[in-house]
Amino acid sequence: VQLQASGGGWGQAGGSLRLSCAASGRTFSSYAMGWFRQAPGKEREFVAGTSRRGGSLYYAPSVKGRFTISRDNAKNTVTLQMTSLKPEDTAVYYCAATSRTTGWGVPTGLSEYDYWGQGTQVTVSS
Repeated sequence: VQLQASGGGWGQAGGSLRLSCAASGRTFSSYAMGWFRQAPGKEREFVAGTSRRGGSLYYAPSVKGRFTISRDNAKNTVTLQMTSLKPEDTAVYYCAATSRTTGWGVPTGLSEYDYWGQGTQVTVSS
């Protein structure tokens, strides 16, 4: 599967941004999907994930209650709605996919994902 992330840009603290990830292929519902981010000088970290059909969602504690992940298997897309942005949300955001999971599983580790998008920059000013 090939992934194409979009929607990054500039935002103000307290504001909102929406990221989208479009996937190629006809088996999108076979993949759990995740969003990761990498800030300058830091390791890439898990942000949010959804199981194959969207029945299970999981968030990193740092974004829980502010970010919402959703997927549309008919359109082969996964979206990350980011609200109440903070300067520490500044990072390159990546969408990722994995088929190495059960139906309800939401992997959170980098090594659990096989496919990665190219990344989109999100910058939040204070």
